[in-house]
Amino acid sequence: MAGDPYAALGVSKTASDAEIKKAYRKIAKSDHPDLNPDPAAAERFKAASAAYDLLKDPEQRRRFDAGEIDDQGQERPQHRYYRQHAEAAGNPYAQEYGFQGDPDLSDVFEDLFGRRGQGAGQGAFRGYRAGSGGGPREADFSMRGQDHRFQLEVDFLTAAKGGKTRISLPDGGDLEVSIPKGAHEGQTIRLKGKGGPGFGKGAPGDAYLTLSVGQHPDFQREGDDIFVTLPISIDEAILGGKVAVPTIDGPVNLTIPKGATSGQKLRLRGRGVNGGDQQVELKVVMPARPDDELTAFMENWRKSHGYDPRAKTRTGG
Repeated sequence: MAGDPYAALGVSKTASDAEIKKAYRKIAKSDHPDLNPDPAAAERFKAASAAYDLLKDPEQRRRFDAGEIDDQGQERPQHRYYRQHAEAAGNPYAQEYGFQGDPDLSDVFEDLFGRRGQGAGQGAFRGYRAGSGGGPREADFSMRGQDHRFQLEVDFLTAAKGGKTRISLPDGGDLEVSIPKGAHEGQTIRLKGKGGPGFGKGAPGDAYLTLSVGQHPDFQREGDDIFVTLPISIDEAILGGKVAVPTIDGPVNLTIPKGATSGQKLRLRGRGVNGGDQQVELKVVMPARPDDELTAFMENWRKSHGYDPRAKTRTGG
């Protein structure tokens, strides 16, 4: 998805959660790759899925509307530098120490404790080493390390079932991360002590991983429920029977009732995420090319058994 997620779903920015969900389900029914082989439909479905993943979470939607994250869920640069802090109203160092650029933290300490300290007299600050050219003693000044924030993409099944993945850290090392069962889009995992190093005796900061959950070709997820569309043949629809249906834990047999029709929904209890259910929507699929035998049979059948499935629609019943 690139651009406006509301446009990808065909809704306005004031759309309710229910309207957003309804728009997504409509696109999924018409453009899912299993139901529509048109490449353009696949692209529309992909864009709509990414848009729905962003907007279905109220906090993510709020942050997008506020410009804090982009349409991919990535943090937008906040552009707040040390210079802005130094020039803030009420800062006693604002005029004398308006930084030219973005100095690192050691430069800031030297400005505040070194040059300023010398102007006020040697030893004016706790931690200042007496003597010409002295600076702050690192042992007397401690500060906790900076927190780091990252975006971590996990696949659909790992998020649903839980699992482990490895990430590379900024210092070149790597770390195994446990993804909790039922993890969802936008969820944040804290890695204590894996942020920036502390200053002096300060503890290291933490790392925060915001999860981005990938799409799955068969499954869709809403909360703890899983949704899947199951194609069935015309004979399975008419005669019923048992059909294997995929679940996040592997295929299971589902009983198709006699006279099943497209759009009919069946439920598999407890086959979702964390005890949720799996909703199976049936779709009757015709053979690629009806053969002569099937055609002849239907012609004869229609003469004595024909019916009008649109009658109720026309009468408004």
